[in-house]
Amino acid sequence: MSHIENQVKGAMQAALEHLKQELKTLRTGRANASILDKVHVEIYGSHMPLKALANITVPEARQIIVTPFDHSNSNAIAKAIEAAKLGVNPMVDGKLIRINVPPMDESIRKQIAKQCKEFGEKAKVSMREIRRKFNELVRKQKADGVLPEDLMKKAEKTIQELTDKYCKDIDAACADKEKEIMTI
Repeated sequence: MSHIENQVKGAMQAALEHLKQELKTLRTGRANASILDKVHVEIYGSHMPLKALANITVPEARQIIVTPFDHSNSNAIAKAIEAAKLGVNPMVDGKLIRINVPPMDESIRKQIAKQCKEFGEKAKVSMREIRRKFNELVRKQKADGVLPEDLMKKAEKTIQELTDKYCKDIDAACADKEKEIMTI
């Protein structure tokens, strides 16, 4: 029983961590280097993550500085940031790239908050999928005679409790992020 419980917890925790990583990439009113996490740059004929090509710092609330390790890549990096459609405008300034993070108006905040909700919904779908998969597993074990009925019922109850707990964690993570997005 605890073996299945640990598997369910592991799968659900992984889905929650994935959501938290996705939420980090959403823009808020303050400059946040994580919005660049998904940016890939085409250099030397292959796509590389921006993090592998440059140092990224946030010297002040409304600015991100990207310092390429190889300065000849500056223009390619700036183009990749523009192509990522993050709502920011990178400017090549000598050996570095400045990204001024404009204050967000109400419509942009609402749009990003909506994205936040969509990420949360996708995570909940993952949780329900994990629940379905493990419920099928314990039912199959009962059908195969490996698991008695009372243990199957107990396992299903535990799986449902974990699903409820992790869905609450998803709601909390999304609510925190939405608050951060809506804060001026």
